[in-house]
Amino acid sequence: MSGIAAKLQHNREKAQGIGANDHAVKYLNQDFESLRSGCLERGRLFEDDCFEALPSSLGFNELGPNSHKVRGIKWMRPTELCSNPKFIVENATRTDICQGALGDCWLLAAIASLTLNKQVLSRVVPHDQSYDRNYAGIFHFEFWQFGEWVDVVVDDRLPTKDGKLLFVHSEDNTEFWSALLEKAYAKLNGCYEALSGGSTIEGFEDFTGGIAESHDLRRADPHLFHIIDKALQRGSLLGCSIDITNARDSEAITDSNLVKGHAYSITGVEQVEYRGDTERLIRIRNPWGQVEWNGAWSDSSYQWRYVSDDDRERLTKRDDGEFWMSFSDFLDNYSRIEICNLTPDALTGQEYKKWSETEFEESWRSGVSAGGCRNYPRSFWQNPQFVIKLDEVDDDPDDGEEEGCTVIVGLMQKNKRRMRKMGEDMETIGFAIYELPEEYYGKRQVHLKEQFFLRNFSAARSETFINLREVSNRFCLPPGEYLIVPSTFEPYKNGDFYLRVFSEKPADFQEIDDPVESHVEEIEIDEDDISAKFKSLFGQLAGHDVEICALELQKILNKVVTRRSDIKTNGFSKITCHNMVQLLDKDGTGKLGLVEFKILWTKIEKYLDLYKSRDTDGSGCMSSSEMRMAVEDAGFSLNNALHQIVVARYSDHNSIDFDNFVCCLIRLESQFNTFKVLDKDGTGTIELGFMEWLNFAMS
Repeated sequence: MSGIAAKLQHNREKAQGIGANDHAVKYLNQDFESLRSGCLERGRLFEDDCFEALPSSLGFNELGPNSHKVRGIKWMRPTELCSNPKFIVENATRTDICQGALGDCWLLAAIASLTLNKQVLSRVVPHDQSYDRNYAGIFHFEFWQFGEWVDVVVDDRLPTKDGKLLFVHSEDNTEFWSALLEKAYAKLNGCYEALSGGSTIEGFEDFTGGIAESHDLRRADPHLFHIIDKALQRGSLLGCSIDITNARDSEAITDSNLVKGHAYSITGVEQVEYRGDTERLIRIRNPWGQVEWNGAWSDSSYQWRYVSDDDRERLTKRDDGEFWMSFSDFLDNYSRIEICNLTPDALTGQEYKKWSETEFEESWRSGVSAGGCRNYPRSFWQNPQFVIKLDEVDDDPDDGEEEGCTVIVGLMQKNKRRMRKMGEDMETIGFAIYELPEEYYGKRQVHLKEQFFLRNFSAARSETFINLREVSNRFCLPPGEYLIVPSTFEPYKNGDFYLRVFSEKPADFQEIDDPVESHVEEIEIDEDDISAKFKSLFGQLAGHDVEICALELQKILNKVVTRRSDIKTNGFSKITCHNMVQLLDKDGTGKLGLVEFKILWTKIEKYLDLYKSRDTDGSGCMSSSEMRMAVEDAGFSLNNALHQIVVARYSDHNSIDFDNFVCCLIRLESQFNTFKVLDKDGTGTIELGFMEWLNFAMS
């Protein structure tokens, strides 16, 4: 399927709800139920031919086929490793996740946090599978990927060395859900080695579909307590940790009984009256179920004597591993917190407030929509542009906080981890936000050009440009309309991205783009207007039939353009000349008469002037970005998607020579004219039968 057809199909399926959690996409079209049923009927264990038990599934570099690290690896099923394997022993817990010989601790930390939320866990790890009933050597897991849920099937052949699992494993050597989950995630990303190195936030998002944000407590937001409180009201997953400076610090215990380099969960915040003042408290949970903070507001500290009986009884219910501390002590002792804000569909209970969410998928394409950051003002405007309209302010601003509209903007680059084995890596990405002047309010078909960005400063922007999968930041903006421009740091970087906005109140969020229109002026020439000199020239060129066919036109044009030193061309192709004849052939002869040839000649002269005026460096070729403006000068308004098609079809390494420029304009005019003829009612929609479409496409 062509890329365009695949994109259309994807958009249609998404509109039908495919990709939602209750209707996950079947990864590689593998259906778990039918595959398992087939294996059970045949009495055979499943062998996954889409992720085979081969070195290529392990990796490409350190775990590549020629690496010494893969010597002696044997793929074995749990039934070969122990006598009574279990998918999950009792309940999934953090002790089920022990790291192996792979640098994916970021992923394992996210899996460990997942075990604390049974509702979220059951979505990622469906419980309709076991080693006791209907075992067929096949298991499946669901992950969120760039706006849709994907169901990934794996067989249970796992890489082992010396009879032990090579990668993640459980403390209980009869339990295998975490090893199989890791395998499914490796399959989704191309191989096991693709999982080496990453951020826990990435795992959080792929297990929940939420949007994550990180807060450095050394530069804490002055309203962070309020942010945490609201996040808990929205059912968000919150984690915190203490940074380490060297390997010896990992899981070292401080004098206050806190563990460095260890993932904690935040489970509550409260404000209590304490000695005539208000004390802000935060509740932390250590997944170990022990080793608790021993400072102020810990379980047996004296501070609890000075709060009301109701508060003391309500807040000091014993739970091993969970403890309170003052918010100021929290800021002094911990390094960072990570908040994963969940999508509305992830929260089934009515007790939670829910974010409003909007999302878009788009791409950066060199020379068309990959303009780089604001350091490149000549090309920055070419990036995709999105408008968000914020009408309603938040319900409950924090004390001293100005009224505004809270939004979280997340920009995520797609599929880069999967492309590691092909040598690709993360681009450096970020975004800028501009407040729109009122004259632009409500305009959704105006892709803003260079002058706007030269005259206006950004109102907000991503905290940094960085080569992570996602950049996300929280903003509180006054009501109004804002332009969001996502970009790579440098221009001309190709990539697909996923942009989403979470807002406390419903917000209108749309991509803006130029309309698709043709304003080409029709050239009207009467035979009486044609000079005698041109008629004489035409007579010499046309020959005895006094008409010019596509082959004759090709010879004429190439003879003319090869004499010019100010433009570069490989010569006009027969197809291009056929398209020219087809555009202007009014009587259906397949040839051009005098008037038709004069109209064509006038068009080509106009195209030549356009081409030279946009060839700003005098190279004889246009760059793809110059082509964009030249197409507009010629009378065509195209959106980003069409500009991408134009550049992909008519450029060579982002350079467009004259014959390709002419071919593009002739083709565009022909397409617009044909549609206008078929759209008799002016509805913007035409209907073609299969043969009609095929004849049209092949002509």
